[in-house]
Amino acid sequence: MTDTVKETAYTRLLKTLAKVEPREAKAVTISFIYFFFLMFGYFVVKPVRDAMGTVYGVEHLQELFTGTFLVTFLVSPIYAFLASRIKLSKFLPWVYGFIAVTMVVFFILFTTVEQHQDRWIAAAFYVWVSTFNLLTISVFWSFLADTFSSSQAKRLFGFIAAGGTVGTISGPAIGALFVNIVGTNTLMLISAAGFVVTALLVNVLEKEKAKLAVAGDAQKTTLDRKLGGNPFAGFTLLFKSPYLLMIALFILLMTTISTVIYFQLGDVITKSFPSREARTQAYAVIDLATNSLAVFIQLFGTGRIIQRFGVTAGLILNPLIMVLAFLAVVFSPVLLVLGSIQVLRRFAEYAIAKPSREMLFTVVDQESKYKAKNVIDTVVYRFGDVTSAWLSAAVLPFGVTGLAVAGIVFCGLWFPIAYLLGKRYENISAGRVPMGAVQAAPAE
Repeated sequence: MTDTVKETAYTRLLKTLAKVEPREAKAVTISFIYFFFLMFGYFVVKPVRDAMGTVYGVEHLQELFTGTFLVTFLVSPIYAFLASRIKLSKFLPWVYGFIAVTMVVFFILFTTVEQHQDRWIAAAFYVWVSTFNLLTISVFWSFLADTFSSSQAKRLFGFIAAGGTVGTISGPAIGALFVNIVGTNTLMLISAAGFVVTALLVNVLEKEKAKLAVAGDAQKTTLDRKLGGNPFAGFTLLFKSPYLLMIALFILLMTTISTVIYFQLGDVITKSFPSREARTQAYAVIDLATNSLAVFIQLFGTGRIIQRFGVTAGLILNPLIMVLAFLAVVFSPVLLVLGSIQVLRRFAEYAIAKPSREMLFTVVDQESKYKAKNVIDTVVYRFGDVTSAWLSAAVLPFGVTGLAVAGIVFCGLWFPIAYLLGKRYENISAGRVPMGAVQAAPAE
């Protein structure tokens, strides 16, 4: 269809940065801002969550990971049940609104409970933040995969992801600069405000999705419907599709490796910093460095890199980086090296691998986007966390070097899965494999 939207200086800038067509400019801008407030709301309290884990005890982190997995397993079917019975246009904003309410509740708890009694509240906070962060991000990318087509995603997802990365810079910056002034509790109220704005932006983007569906090559689905089905449909869809199972295995290995690094870093930070505020600040500085690097690639290069080298290259980048990173830890297991590795890993994941991974869902049907994807992004993700957490706890007495060796072994499994998955997606996207092979609807 001929583009009838008038070009402006702003649309020309977007086209230069990320090849955004004029008719897509408004939807892309809203998506960018939406993701900014979503990630800002989470990353304001992410360093607090990590610090609360050290309050509970690094030697007991595997217990928190187990609790997170169990809560996630309970939340996932509840989410699917509500999505089956409430129109998506009404349900999605309430997901973010509910998160905002819980942040206010924790603020009240932490300000009223005595310091010596807050270990269990710290554990509850850790578990809940670790549960909702995956849910809210999964909902966002489900919405995006349900708005933009596969061809659009290759151009636009990297740029849109930069909005979230700017949010991940702003959140830790507030923590790093002001936590000693306002205290950790106030950060929870700031987070709640971010999620309220996010809830409002869902409805704005929904209207633009409808316009894109009429005017261009975007997804033709609508949010003015209930998904139907039962609360466990996401699990059923997952196990019926080899393609979705391959995505799940990729995520499982990715989270396993991430948790190994998390244990390494937590052990070193606990030994290096005595107070809760100092640990919060250390985690915030790492987050800030990571996201500052990633945003430039997302704004100016992710879309071009993926269009030039393909989704497969985007998926295999992290396994390659992590093999080299773990080798560095074997020879020098100190805070500077571990912090640098965490920055490098997240940089590669946020800038390239994450947008590439989310593109995989643009070729599946709407129910799989919201239900099977939710299971993969939450239950499978946290299952990888909890299994790796117990393994890491068992290996931790041998030091961070022992964890690094375990990480190298997992990378050896991760790389071929990433390669095969990328090739599978490219074949489906190019029409060389039938859409029915992944239970997909003709969405483009």
